[in-house]
Amino acid sequence: LQYGIVLDAGSSHTAMFIYKWPADKENDTGVVSEHSMCDVEGPGISSYSSDPPAAGTSLEHCLNQALRDVPKEKHAGTPLYLGATAGMRLLNIADPQVSDTVLRAVAATLKTYPFDFRGAKILSGEEEGVFGWVTANYLLENFIKRGWLGEWIQPQKKTLGAMDFGGASTQITFETRDTIENPRNEVMLKLYGQAYKVYTHSFLCYGRDQVLKRLLSKLLQAESYQETVSHPCWPMGYNKSLLLSSIYDSPCTEKERPSLALNTTATLVGTGNGNLCALHVSKLFDFTNCSFSRCSFDGVFQPEVSGNFIAFSAFFYTVDFIQTVMGRPVHLPSDLKDAVDTICATSWSELLQKAPKLEKRLPDYCAVSTFVYLLTTKGYSFNDHSFPNIAFQKKVGSTKI
Repeated sequence: LQYGIVLDAGSSHTAMFIYKWPADKENDTGVVSEHSMCDVEGPGISSYSSDPPAAGTSLEHCLNQALRDVPKEKHAGTPLYLGATAGMRLLNIADPQVSDTVLRAVAATLKTYPFDFRGAKILSGEEEGVFGWVTANYLLENFIKRGWLGEWIQPQKKTLGAMDFGGASTQITFETRDTIENPRNEVMLKLYGQAYKVYTHSFLCYGRDQVLKRLLSKLLQAESYQETVSHPCWPMGYNKSLLLSSIYDSPCTEKERPSLALNTTATLVGTGNGNLCALHVSKLFDFTNCSFSRCSFDGVFQPEVSGNFIAFSAFFYTVDFIQTVMGRPVHLPSDLKDAVDTICATSWSELLQKAPKLEKRLPDYCAVSTFVYLLTTKGYSFNDHSFPNIAFQKKVGSTKI
């Protein structure tokens, strides 16, 4: 067997994946499987801007696990990659020097291990979208698979669109026959002798954590930064005081930064008003300008969605909460809308009773599910006909996408 290690450095946390495949099949496919994984303790590497060496140190626990999980005689021949996504993209916008320092610190730690280090870099949004698409379709054997006699066959299957919803960005990627009017959104791929024309876009600042920050900023703005502000997306009975600095510490909110001192505190009080919540969340999208024949939002070209889709990361966690905790099906946009209304109208004490283990994220399910509803229906234009083609899944088989 041969092994490979990938560190996925997301905005809110880093995960290490170890893969394995038969050594004589290096150029074939359909044979790579997930050997083991490890969640790095603590926040994403972009959070270590004030102490870059600690970003490197944070990875040691998982890298030490890799020393045990990969047979010793294979260490030197095991490639090791780190790919960072939107958290580092944002840090790179805010302070390119600091983001370079963090990447260098991380690389320095990785180089002290006996693996074949292949680099630590920030992936572009397009790369992230396309890699997610390739991953999902590869795992579903849509490109190629083993026949009964051990021969490789191209199954001539349609590929699946991929939708990813991280902490700082969200991606949509799918194969299309339509003209892609913006060349930045077009990727031509040749995989196993087959050509694919793929549409992809990554929306920076539209990941879960940044959406919640931008929403807080909009609410404070709407009530002119009073000491107490109502939060229609938070449940009745939940309130919290926040420092303005925790909201305006990101390139996603800095344009709205007030002239107040950032060490000012604002208290937000949950009012559990679903309609008002939707009104504020919809202000995060701009549906007014479009210089193409059609757009999703913010002036971004998007052809009509077609085929089946897989939606993972926070898409999965949000819909899974609706189905398992709230006990509601999600087949049509109207199901999602009804579930959102129910979540938003549920009090804090009732939510806590339903899901005590989820306490940390519980107050935000109303806002996040409202966002998912608006993003899929208004943003990407999924309708009653196409929405049922989305599978909300965390894994394909036993492999995390």
